[in-house]
Parts: sequence; structure tokens; C-alpha cells
Amino acid sequence: MNYIELVKNVDRDIKELEEVNSFINFATNYLKLDNIMFNVIIVDNEEIHRINKEYRNIDRPTDVISFALEDDDTFIKIDKRVLGDIYISIDKAIEQSKEYGHSLLRELCFLTIHGILHLLGYDHMNKEEEKIMFDLQERILKEYGVKRI
Repeated sequence: MNYIELVKNVDRDIKELEEVNSFINFATNYLKLDNIMFNVIIVDNEEIHRINKEYRNIDRPTDVISFALEDDDTFIKIDKRVLGDIYISIDKAIEQSKEYGHSLLRELCFLTIHGILHLLGYDHMNKEEEKIMFDLQERILKEYGVKRI
């Protein structure tokens, strides 16, 4: 059994979050993940800017940050596989959904699966890694039925 928490740390109504929760369940099933724990935390630009500056030494807001607990050999071992935390800026998600011309739901699902894949060790530091990660992201979004437009 998985333990996945979707936390809204902003004071605004985000009607898409119920569907994002369904998407998370779909994605974890698609990836055949079982007995895992992770959090998806919705924050604003101010909070993600603070996190980005403190932990990555990048002085600007970003759309998504993943803190993977399995990046090294010191990860926590309990009866579940604890993957880490994903922080998503709702402000950036809204901005990017408008910029790319698709729904906020699509942007939130994209940022969520992007974060999940980072927790699992996927990256996009070179063209080969990027192709693998981005193809998998798009396949999961398409299978779920979240389209770009």
C-alpha cells in the first residue's frame, strides 16, 4: 500500500487538486510502485523561491523541486520505500499553463509526474537521459488522458 500526501500550503481554491490526486494514483500504478511514501506540496512563488535559494543556491522561483531521499546510501529504511518530497509552485503552474496554452490540470499533472520521476532517479542532464525521462512523462500523461491543449 502506498502513502502519498497531497498538501496545499496556499490560501486559495485549486479545484484541479482532486484530479491531480487521481493522476498520482494512476502514475504510481503505471510505474508499478508499491509500498512507497512521498509528498506533493503545493506552495506559492515566494516559498519555492526561498526553498530554491536555500537548498539549490538559485535565487529565483521555479516550477517544481524534488527532494529525493534515495539519492545516496543514507536514505531512511522503514517498512515503506520513502521517496521524498515534491514542491510545486501554483503561481508558476498557472503562469506556464497560460504560456503553453493548456489547462492548469495538465500543467499540475506534468509537474507532478516530472517530480515523481526525479524522486525515482530519472534526470535530464544530458540528451539521452532527457529523452528517456520526457518520453516516459508524455506516455503517462497521454495514457491518463491529459492533453496539451
